[in-house]
Amino acid sequence: MKLSKSALLGIVLAYGIIPWLLGDNNYVMSLIVAALIIGGVALAWALLGNLGGMVSFGHSAFFGVGAYVSALLTMKAGMPVLPAMLLGGVGAVLASLVMLPVLRLKGPYFALAILAYAHIFRIVATEWESVTGGSGGLASVPQLPVVLGFDLSSKTGGYVLILTLLLVFIVAYRHIRASHYGIALRAMHGSEDATRVVGVNSVLLKAMMLFVSAFMTGVVGAFNVHYINFLEPDYAFNSMWVMLPIVAAIFGGYRTISGPVIGAVTVYLVDQLIFKNLMPTGHQLVLGALLVAMIIFSPGGLVPLVRKIPGMQRIASGSTGEQAC
Repeated sequence: MKLSKSALLGIVLAYGIIPWLLGDNNYVMSLIVAALIIGGVALAWALLGNLGGMVSFGHSAFFGVGAYVSALLTMKAGMPVLPAMLLGGVGAVLASLVMLPVLRLKGPYFALAILAYAHIFRIVATEWESVTGGSGGLASVPQLPVVLGFDLSSKTGGYVLILTLLLVFIVAYRHIRASHYGIALRAMHGSEDATRVVGVNSVLLKAMMLFVSAFMTGVVGAFNVHYINFLEPDYAFNSMWVMLPIVAAIFGGYRTISGPVIGAVTVYLVDQLIFKNLMPTGHQLVLGALLVAMIIFSPGGLVPLVRKIPGMQRIASGSTGEQAC
């Protein structure tokens, strides 16, 4: 995959300049890591909506399952953290298998059905005290390891790891969308019945996108639990792991690849660093007003809006080589 100059510049900025400038500021780095965690879920949510054509209100189920699987594997089976994180993603995929019957539902019916599953998983985690610790949760979850002398449990180390995961997810998203599967999925948006006539198995393709989205979300949830070293059901399956990523994806442009991540970083950092200081209570109201304004004046989101600025179109599109679909 060829990288444009703007993409290389962005990678250098993300990996080199930001840690160099902000690495000693633990507060700001922790906010950036939190924004990227939200961005990871937003990216997975946008993939399911953009390619799979399904709006989900239940991604907290995948986030929570991934976190619990990884935490339990490291605490009770003694597995190293990094492989356990990947298996957290696999656990989220297995959890998504029980959701397959609702794939034939459309629109709000599918969204509400997935939301119901998220509540079911939260109840299971609360009641299964012998394994999950119940409402008391799991304390002292193993932290991220030291790799080649680099401490991933530090703020800068956590930033580098979650940034790397997001870049891998972005590359995977690009390849899926450019593949014949992606072409078939986009064709389904125009007419699902027509694609079935030519032999496209729409349910199977939707299931594949659900699995990919669940895996991404589960890995992000697993990263988060080893980053904060604590887990309990109300946090793991909290609705914020649905609402904040949806807001971020829509604000940034959920039909673009980089939009959800850019939206998450913009929305979260602006809210925490500016609005929260100006309005300690009710600062989310300003954020809501900005989202409404974005939907009205640029329904495609922040990335398409930036592309309209003279001289910025090449930079905005060159970083990912993406087109809205």
